[in-house]
Amino acid sequence: MIIAVDGPAASGKGTLARRLAAHFGLAHLDTGSLYRAAAFEALSRGADPADPVAAEAAAWRVRPAMLGDPRLRSIAVTEASSVIAAIPTVRAALLTFQRDFAYGFHDGKRGAVLDGRDIGTVVCPDATVKLFITATPEARAQRRFEELRAGGAGVIYQGVLQDMRERDARDSGRQAAPLRPAADALVLDTTTLDADAAFAAALAFIDGRLAGNPL
Repeated sequence: MIIAVDGPAASGKGTLARRLAAHFGLAHLDTGSLYRAAAFEALSRGADPADPVAAEAAAWRVRPAMLGDPRLRSIAVTEASSVIAAIPTVRAALLTFQRDFAYGFHDGKRGAVLDGRDIGTVVCPDATVKLFITATPEARAQRRFEELRAGGAGVIYQGVLQDMRERDARDSGRQAAPLRPAADALVLDTTTLDADAAFAAALAFIDGRLAGNPL
């Protein structure tokens, strides 16, 4: 079973994907961490993340051990990851990594939950279940603002909201794998939902889909 969880930044897709993975006993991959790792690699070498040659080289250096590095969550890496993710050669370089994870075996069990922005449309178009998690820009900016402030970052809400809107525009407008829901995905708006309510709604959809298409 492969569950694709897509959506914009701070929509709640990561939290939901982790809970679904735990519920079904599946491996989980936050594919955004791959682009963060590539961005970190480029920045750490003094390269411009917008340079296609340097960005692709950084993408090929991404390894699984890098994905848990807390430095990938810095503001600078977050901004650079959105830039680097728009480069087609970077996406192509990381596509095999994602598909190998999705279709591989983990602790003797095959299947996974992947969250990102193009899992259901590009990475795993034949996923068992596809979810697209969204929320208003204002709600997502408030969540990211609170997360950054809790981490000690000196940010203001309006700045976070502006960054969020700019990132949405880049993700939705890029030529390579633009952010959009798959035709057969459940679009779940979490603007007024807490994590438990979002999980319940997603689980009801998945259970219904599995009932009609037993594994």
